[in-house]
Amino acid sequence: MPTLPYAILEAPSTLGLATDGVERLPDRLLDLGLAERIRARRAGRLTVPPKDPTPDPETGTLNARAIAAWSPKLADAVAAVLDAGEFPVVLGGDCTILLGSMLALRRRGRYGLFFIDGNADFFQPAAEPNGEGASMDLAFVTGYGPSLLADIEGRGPLVRPEDAVAFAYRDHKDQEEYGSQPLPNELKVIDLPVVRAMGIEAARAKRSVT
Repeated sequence: MPTLPYAILEAPSTLGLATDGVERLPDRLLDLGLAERIRARRAGRLTVPPKDPTPDPETGTLNARAIAAWSPKLADAVAAVLDAGEFPVVLGGDCTILLGSMLALRRRGRYGLFFIDGNADFFQPAAEPNGEGASMDLAFVTGYGPSLLADIEGRGPLVRPEDAVAFAYRDHKDQEEYGSQPLPNELKVIDLPVVRAMGIEAARAKRSVT
């Protein structure tokens, strides 16, 4: 099967965090030669609106309106890469860049999501201690949360829960401590303990064969 050429989009947003720092990731990776190593075209860099340190009073989420307004712009940029017959590599930035990326696909139909993260990112605003959207992005894209962020362009959910997999997360204690909402039953869960158990079973099977 032929592979699509890569195109890198820089999306250095920290709108989903109370802190800064992750916005430097695109520059760092590109300085280390990422584009050359994967033979990717540099497709552009998005300008990110300024942050507000106070959570939005209606949604309880930091920069909620800025995220809702900026995500369609990221979706437009991802769509342009797809229209060019390329595979978009979106460099954040915090986890809320997931909204714009999935919105680009949702505009085209029904797609799945393989979500790899150390955290499940399924908090609801009332339980997230800092109001950070980066702890809620998986919830938002699967339709759980305030409509401003969970129903962008009236297209929510951006991915159906049954079409998503939460893989290798390990923040069970934080979820319990702060009262995160549970992941829905229809969303496939393969958390870190399961991944480790699978690895142990695979190693045992390999030893038994040899």
